[in-house]
Amino acid sequence: MDSLLPTFILLAFAVRFVSLAVSTVNEIRLRALGSREIGRANTITLALSHAAYYVLATVEWLQNDTPVVTWIWHKCAAVLLSMVELVFVIRSLGYIWTVKLLIAPDHPHIKSGLYRISRHPNYFLNVLPELVGFAVALNSFWTLILGLPLLHDPAVYPDPTGRGGNECRR
Repeated sequence: MDSLLPTFILLAFAVRFVSLAVSTVNEIRLRALGSREIGRANTITLALSHAAYYVLATVEWLQNDTPVVTWIWHKCAAVLLSMVELVFVIRSLGYIWTVKLLIAPDHPHIKSGLYRISRHPNYFLNVLPELVGFAVALNSFWTLILGLPLLHDPAVYPDPTGRGGNECRR
């Protein structure tokens, strides 16, 4: 099973690169429609943190002497399911999905599907399970224990509006 982990890692990185390509295409369209970006510094920090988390988990796995157990694919399944959720979110939002917070002048407010239940299903059903599952699948527990709280601590990221609120609520 250990020999299949490099394939799993490459797949995880590939899905993230493809999602960035989709985001870039959507960003170009949104900017052409007059969208404005909110929280640019936060976006950059989150993107770099997300990439660093992946790299650190991989490096920890390479340095780790603990054997990866044979039921590793149960762990990988969480990551794979979270990536299916990412596809669902991208398809649900269409051209307005980006990794950046871009607000168009006539920005549609999506209230169907999982957005009836949660304002941010991508965060709870994709990002968190993906990061937890990736580190657990690789036995990268230091990355999980130290990296995840830092990556998702709102205190690390300043409020982009300076008002202490969520500027994209309607």
